[in-house]
Amino acid sequence: MPTRILPAVGDADAVRSVTTLLSQLPDAEPVAPVVDSTQLIDTLARLAAESVDELPEVVVVHERIGPVPALELIREVALRFPAVGVILVTSDASPGLFQAAMDYGARGLVALPLSYEELASRVQAVAQWSVGVRRHLGAGGDVFTGVGGTVVTVSGAKGGAGTTLTAIQLALAAQASGRSTALVDMDLQTGDIASYLDVQFRRSVVDLAAITDISPRVLADAVFRHETGLALLLAPAEGERGEDVTDRAARQIVSALRSRYEVVVIDCGAQLGGAGAAAVEMADRALLITTPDVVAVRGAKRAVRMWDRLQIRKAEETTVVVNRHSRATEIQPPLIQKITGTAVAATVVPANFKELQSVVDAGRIHELENKSSVKQALWGLAGELGLVKAADGAHKAGRGPVSFRRRRES
Repeated sequence: MPTRILPAVGDADAVRSVTTLLSQLPDAEPVAPVVDSTQLIDTLARLAAESVDELPEVVVVHERIGPVPALELIREVALRFPAVGVILVTSDASPGLFQAAMDYGARGLVALPLSYEELASRVQAVAQWSVGVRRHLGAGGDVFTGVGGTVVTVSGAKGGAGTTLTAIQLALAAQASGRSTALVDMDLQTGDIASYLDVQFRRSVVDLAAITDISPRVLADAVFRHETGLALLLAPAEGERGEDVTDRAARQIVSALRSRYEVVVIDCGAQLGGAGAAAVEMADRALLITTPDVVAVRGAKRAVRMWDRLQIRKAEETTVVVNRHSRATEIQPPLIQKITGTAVAATVVPANFKELQSVVDAGRIHELENKSSVKQALWGLAGELGLVKAADGAHKAGRGPVSFRRRRES
C-alpha cells in the first residue's frame, strides 16, 4: 500500500524541492501540497470527517509555514489527528530544536538542505508508526475521528452588538440538547459572561496561560460548572491580566477544550487581540455579529478585511449574524452579505430588548423564557450551525426551544 504524504510548505521554492524529492521515494504517494497552516488543518479535518482511512500517513511541515508557527502547528495536528505522523523540515538540526519538536508531537526531523536518504528513512519510519497506530485503534474498537469537538467563535462588529448574549444562548442550546459544552470568555479585558450568568469564581483563563501541558485535571480546576451544565472558562476579573494570555496559550487552551467537550463556544468580544485571533483561526465556525445599521456594518466589513490581511480567516469562511433585525430597516441581510463578502446566517435575531431586560439586569440570562422571540431565534441559529442534537422528528434548524421545552417538561 503506498504511503500518502501531505507536504505543508509555504515557500514556493521549498515546495518544488520537497515535492520533487517526495515523488522519488519508493511506494510514496505525495498529495497536492498545502501552503499555510489553516489550509492544512482544514484539509485534515475534511478527510477525517470522511474516514480515518482517508487521512495521509505522513505530514511534512516546513519550518517557514505560516501564519501559525511550525511547532504550534505540529502540536495542533498531533492533538487533533494523533494517527497522523508529522515530520519537521528545518535548517536548525540542533539537539534543542529536536527535543522541542518531539515535545510538540513531531515524529521526526529532517535537516535542510534535504537529502534523499535522510528523507526516505524518516518517511518510512513515520509511515510505519502511523499504520501501527491505526491498526491498534481499529483492533481496540476505538474508532478515531480526528476532528474533536466543534469550536465556534463569536465576535462583534462593534461593542454592544450582542456578542456575549449570542455566545451564551448558543452554548445553552447545545448543552440543553445533550452535548457537553464549554463556554469561554476570551474577551479578556471586558468579558461579561460571569455577570450575565451571575457567577463568582476565582479561576479564569489566565490560570491556564502559563501551563505548557494542560491535563484534564488542570482544565477541570480552571472551569466553573454552571447550574445549567455549562462548563465556564471565564475572563480575568482584572482586565490587565488578559495580556498574560498569548496567542500560543490560547491555542493550547482551545485544543485542550476541543479534546474534552463536544461543543466549545468562545466569546471573542469586539476587540481582536492575539488570543482572540488564534481562537478565530482555529474555529470550525467563526461568527461575526452585527446590527443592521451603517456603523456596525462598516465595522463588520473592517473586521473581515483585517482578518483576511492577517491571514486569520477568509471572508467566505466567516458567517455574519444579523442581530436586532427588523423588516423596517433599510439595511437587510442580502445587502450586508454583498458589502462584507461573507456568508450571512439564514436565522436573524429580532430587535426585542424588552424580553431581555429583566434577566440581563438580574444576571440570569439563562432563565430567559422559551417563548422569547430572541431566544427562539438564537436557539434556531444553534440548530442552523449544527450545534444541537435534533429531537426525534424535529428539524435541526428552527425547532430548538420547542423541542427542548418539551424535553424538560416530560
